[in-house]
Amino acid sequence: MPMNEPTVDRRAIAEEWETARATLRRLVGSATPTDFQRPSDGTRWSNEQLLFHMVFGFMVVLRLLPLVRLFGRLPAGFGRVCARLLDAGTPVFDAINYCGSCAAATVYNRRRMTGKCDRVIAALQRKLAAEPEADFALSMHFPARWDPFFTDVMTLADVYRYPVKHFDFHAEQLTLEN
Repeated sequence: MPMNEPTVDRRAIAEEWETARATLRRLVGSATPTDFQRPSDGTRWSNEQLLFHMVFGFMVVLRLLPLVRLFGRLPAGFGRVCARLLDAGTPVFDAINYCGSCAAATVYNRRRMTGKCDRVIAALQRKLAAEPEADFALSMHFPARWDPFFTDVMTLADVYRYPVKHFDFHAEQLTLEN
């Protein structure tokens, strides 16, 4: 590959985020109050709580980016030990993840979650555009038991792609009637 050819298709990632944003707006805009309260399929969340959790996947990426940049510059063994410790705490993580999305959905509810999503994706767009090309290859170990889209080792490029995988997966669990 020529030295100047980009390794990550920033435009494709940005377009996927925009598609998710438009999907969220459509889902929230067409859901009824009954739709929001209905249980989702395969989770303990209501549709409204799950919709927030889908936005939360984008929010998490904002926090993961500096961690990948840091751990990507440290010896791999350090990150591997940290990831194993986090994996050992999966039951605690699962409880916090569930309760946190329940609580956060009371703040970032159907009236506020699209605005929050807009702001988070705008921030991610700025970070993606400014990311040094070499940094996309930085990687760290992840607690792979925490999420079906976390793998043992993820690059910064993988983390940028993560929220749409998470969003699309959970969108299939919604039980909206629209």
